[in-house]
Amino acid sequence: MLFMNMYRSKKYACSSGVEDDTTAVFGWISSAVKVRFEPIGRWYEALCLRLDPKEWKNQDHYAVLGLSRLRYKATDEQIKRAYKKKVLKHHPDKRKARGLSVRDGEDDYFTCITRAYEILGTPLKKRSFDSVDPLFDDLVPQGNCLPNKDNFYEVFRPVFETNSRWSTKKRVPQLGDENTPFSEVNNFYSFWYEFDSWREYSYLDEEEKEKGENREERRWIEKQNKATRQKRKKEEVARIRQLVDNAYACDPRIQKYKDDEREKKLAQKRAKQEAARQKAEEEEKKKQQALEEERQKREKEEEEAKAQAAVLKKEKEAQKKIFKRERKILRTTMKDFEYFATEEVERVANMAEVERLADLLSLTRLQKLNEAVTSGDKGKAKGAFHAEVEEMKKEIEREKLSQLEALKKHSSGDGSQKNRKVWSETEVSMLIKGVNLFPAGTKDRWEVIASFIKQHVTDSNKNAKDVLAKAKDLQKNDMALKEDAQRNAFQNFEKEHQKSVAKPKEGVVSERFESIAEQQIRETGTNPAPWTAEEQKSLEQSLKTFPANTPDRWDRIAESVPSRSKKDCMKRYKELVELVRAKKAAQDAAAKEKKS
Repeated sequence: MLFMNMYRSKKYACSSGVEDDTTAVFGWISSAVKVRFEPIGRWYEALCLRLDPKEWKNQDHYAVLGLSRLRYKATDEQIKRAYKKKVLKHHPDKRKARGLSVRDGEDDYFTCITRAYEILGTPLKKRSFDSVDPLFDDLVPQGNCLPNKDNFYEVFRPVFETNSRWSTKKRVPQLGDENTPFSEVNNFYSFWYEFDSWREYSYLDEEEKEKGENREERRWIEKQNKATRQKRKKEEVARIRQLVDNAYACDPRIQKYKDDEREKKLAQKRAKQEAARQKAEEEEKKKQQALEEERQKREKEEEEAKAQAAVLKKEKEAQKKIFKRERKILRTTMKDFEYFATEEVERVANMAEVERLADLLSLTRLQKLNEAVTSGDKGKAKGAFHAEVEEMKKEIEREKLSQLEALKKHSSGDGSQKNRKVWSETEVSMLIKGVNLFPAGTKDRWEVIASFIKQHVTDSNKNAKDVLAKAKDLQKNDMALKEDAQRNAFQNFEKEHQKSVAKPKEGVVSERFESIAEQQIRETGTNPAPWTAEEQKSLEQSLKTFPANTPDRWDRIAESVPSRSKKDCMKRYKELVELVRAKKAAQDAAAKEKKS
């Protein structure tokens, strides 16, 4: 701004300056008064002439281009438009055409306009200049200077809003007001305590690296500039931290939250004291309730066991019907194909083979054979039939050889029939569990299984040889194992074909199984079907994802295994824990016996 002096309230005199002339007073003049006005026209040019092109770093580039009001908010288009406007008016050729004086080269003030556009028109240089904006206020309100807490928002809100321009993250949380939820308040201070600022101070470098005469000098200049930038950056971080600390100390919402937490702790303490006082009165009541709950639980378990037994019985009956149906399909189809024989002798032999296949094949293999023989291709059906007959003969031969070898081993040495020990039902049950728990490949498998049996049957005296001999006997003679295998095959078949319920061969059985399973789940809250590999994998992954301290842990785990309920997941977890513990204990016991 320029200033003009005006005079009033002073006397002024007039004289011709000739000897013997008289001086007379004609009036009064006013005292000097300063008046501010905006320079325009030639006065504006005079103001521009005051810019020193050599001191371009100290000039306000936004003011040079006429963008003082916009400053860092000015877009590239606005900067380019302002620069073109200045060039059209203040280019040396334009000024010469108007008869104005122009300095030569870099001394002309038009250099300041060019330099301002060079800085603001380049994003990196504009960012560097904005970081040291001369009009930005780095002032931090003091935490203890407020007369009262009522003007907290008026004092700190504008400061946070102006400093938010340095954030690398676009969404900066607001300070809010007294009605802001504490979660947002906590988020606000968390953001500012971890504030990531893009502000940098390369614009204030005292020396330019390009001015170095050689590589060593340029490296030295860059090192000095880098150290200065880091120092200013640390000061900026400390300034922001001080701003947040002061705001946190004065924030009435923080104090209110602390008071509420203190009151909450006191309420919890009083509640604990009240609970301790009522504990003695409710002790007898809890005992009675525990007895009643135990009785109800026992009755419920008995009902569940009966329901599960009924379901298993129905499944077994349905399995028999499916077996019967598949065998009928095989016999009928083979009869239609005349048993793939042209002579009576061959036909009779093939009929016998058909009966053997119907009696000995598992459900899965029988269904696979039926799919081949009912495909409509006689050549394919014949090939599948003969291949299955050959495979069955090989299996029978292998089983005979294995039985002969087992008999030879048992007949020689200490494993003779006369020297075998008597096994109780509990020992046999533990043997079956041990064989399933410690599969083939386990180190010292039979010693470990013997230790496992001794842990659960106190009076057991079976060693590794006894366990091995009994396991082989069970493998040859126990029909229950074969029935269990047939049941598993049936369950796998039902699972593989449950997606094609729309067009089954005989849909009544599939729908009945589905209704039975749904009824079991609805009544007991559990799924009686065995755990599949996919369900086991999902359970193990969810146990890792939701640790023991997770709220509603088992509800979330049950959501991760859609086909299982919360009760199923907890029961399966307990079974796995017991198996791992038993397995480890048996292995440790076997190792101790081996060392001794």
